[in-house]
Amino acid sequence: MELKNCTLGIEFGSTRIKGVLVDENHQVLATGGYTWASKLKDGVWTYEMDEVHRGLQACFADIKAAFESDYHQPLTEVGAIGISGMMHGFLPFDKDMKLLTPFRTWQNTITQDAAETLSAAFQFNVPQRWSIAHLYQDVLNGAPYVKDIAYFTTLAGYIHWMLTGEKVLGVGEASGMFPIDSDCCDYSAPLLTKFDEMCKEKDIDLSAKALLPKVLCAGESAGVLTPSGAKLLDITGTLHAGIPFAPPEGDAGTGMVATNSVRTYTGNVSAGTSIFLMVVMDHLPKMHTEIDMVTTPSGKPVAMVHCNNCTADINGWVGLFQDFADSIGGKMDLGHLYDLLFKKALEADSDCGGLVSYNYLSGEVITGLNAGMPLFIRKPDSRFTLANFMKTQLFASLATLKLGLDILNEEEVRLDMLYGHGGLFKTPGVGQRYMAAACNSPVTCMETAGEGGPYGMALLAAYLLNKDKADSLEDYLDNLVFSGAKTVTLEPDPAEIESFMTYMKNYKKLLPVEKTAVDC
Repeated sequence: MELKNCTLGIEFGSTRIKGVLVDENHQVLATGGYTWASKLKDGVWTYEMDEVHRGLQACFADIKAAFESDYHQPLTEVGAIGISGMMHGFLPFDKDMKLLTPFRTWQNTITQDAAETLSAAFQFNVPQRWSIAHLYQDVLNGAPYVKDIAYFTTLAGYIHWMLTGEKVLGVGEASGMFPIDSDCCDYSAPLLTKFDEMCKEKDIDLSAKALLPKVLCAGESAGVLTPSGAKLLDITGTLHAGIPFAPPEGDAGTGMVATNSVRTYTGNVSAGTSIFLMVVMDHLPKMHTEIDMVTTPSGKPVAMVHCNNCTADINGWVGLFQDFADSIGGKMDLGHLYDLLFKKALEADSDCGGLVSYNYLSGEVITGLNAGMPLFIRKPDSRFTLANFMKTQLFASLATLKLGLDILNEEEVRLDMLYGHGGLFKTPGVGQRYMAAACNSPVTCMETAGEGGPYGMALLAAYLLNKDKADSLEDYLDNLVFSGAKTVTLEPDPAEIESFMTYMKNYKKLLPVEKTAVDC
């Protein structure tokens, strides 16, 4: 195997750190992973930074072991590497590289005042989870550390910094920190000035541009693996320094790449712990607080419907069923159990038996909740069967997304193709079927859908190596990566659309119950 033609993508997801090594034909050679979970600590969703490093090393060790076992040669180098991670979040540092607050993930909904104030001042929607909202909330709160901040970034930006020494971000990830001007592929200059002025009004002297990472577009060089970075990534010490790095991206951008939906009028939906749907646009629509405006890794504007909660509550219920199976001596592989339960949903009643579920482990801006409370509701005469229960859980994972999608439909946003990826689609024909019903649109899944973001990041690293072979990222993906891809497309079933609409009527009607549960 010619290692210099291979590329590696590692993505820090919400429940799993996963890596994918691909060859010069963009075929997967080896994968690795590390399972982790955020913790609610002092009211903040966070991960321990020691575990960030341990997870990185464990993921790479997995890939290295798998590759060396299958190909019988040491993994000493690759052609390029890319790091991606959960979009948004907040990691502020002082001049000595000391972290000033615990890492805040995208799950946090603690910046409402800042998000509303910035959105009004910018006339551009700034969601609560964006990095700049976290910083400005701390300005409003008079947090003592603000005077010491020298740099802030996201998780992907932090890992890239540790491995290369470069304080940079891919434009797609940067668009989750601060509004981007797609015409110049950089932060909006007028809004940077506006932010600094707003801070001065609070007697805080900050320069946002000086604190933010440098923005890079797909294909630009983002540094190389340093000797210290090589030791951090590979604890065996066999990986060589000097490997080029692609700009670090967010899971939104890598999802777009992994599904070949970076061209205008294409869209993709990523359904895992969180769920988000993105449509690449030819213009900026009017501001909606429910719709985020981000970019592709090449800087094109993207309308995003982002929901904090998707499959995490389902994972909890599947864990409960696994406990039961273990208790009666019926141990079952977790993947097989997911398949069994997902397929059971296909036997459900059209109205889900009158069952309703709210999968809110954390808050949801679209439904006006700053905190979550998972809630399952049934009436005394509901048809409480396993099939109805599972279909209810799957519909619940898509319900908040549907509320945001309705806004895009009102804007008459053009969408020619919708691709799906993420854990929800791993069981063939189930999540895809329900997504098509929720979106009232054909949904296409590729055979790489299960690899998701880390595969997309490996492709961005490949583009860094081979950008002279195509005029653009869009052409590279179309002509060199996905031209022969195996795909499965499901058209929306009219009966399933009606079933989902029935569920949504009950879902909307009972939202006050969920809000009361959170309040109490």
